[in-house]
Amino acid sequence: MALGRVCSVAVLAGCWLVASVSTGLSAKDSAITTSGLPVPRYVSLKSDHVNVRAGPTKDNDVAWVYTRSGLPVEVTAEFENWRRVRDSEGAEGWVYHSLLSGRRTAVVTMKTKEELAPLYESADPKGAIAARLQAGVVAQVKKCAAGWCRVTGNGFDGWIEQRRLWGVYADEKVD
Repeated sequence: MALGRVCSVAVLAGCWLVASVSTGLSAKDSAITTSGLPVPRYVSLKSDHVNVRAGPTKDNDVAWVYTRSGLPVEVTAEFENWRRVRDSEGAEGWVYHSLLSGRRTAVVTMKTKEELAPLYESADPKGAIAARLQAGVVAQVKKCAAGWCRVTGNGFDGWIEQRRLWGVYADEKVD
């Protein structure tokens, strides 16, 4: 898959009941969990090999494997040391907490794969364009405010409209 998820033939029917319970919260209504961190929240994958399980124990089948370090995921629930995560394509599963990082990253999203997102030298749509990014590009989020995010990646550094990113909430400030 384009974003580094490798699917297996594992069946998700073995999920625990807790795995199917929705938080029912928006980013503004985030709840504090036993980890002391809010849910939902965005994090990123620590390594190039992250098993995603059907439920929150090692006894559950591996549903797929992420193969891209730095990929952003949204934590939607917690159970002990396990985190239920959702990726930019909407797939959900359980990951052991130590395989996740608090480093903020985001995926560039566009209406079509052919469309390119302008990356500006400053947070101004009338400013100079530093680069054009394809949908699916993963960038490190340095700062977000007033609808703009400063992002960096392999060969680029600049400002992008926050609405063009999956990995930051619409009204979120990132420092």
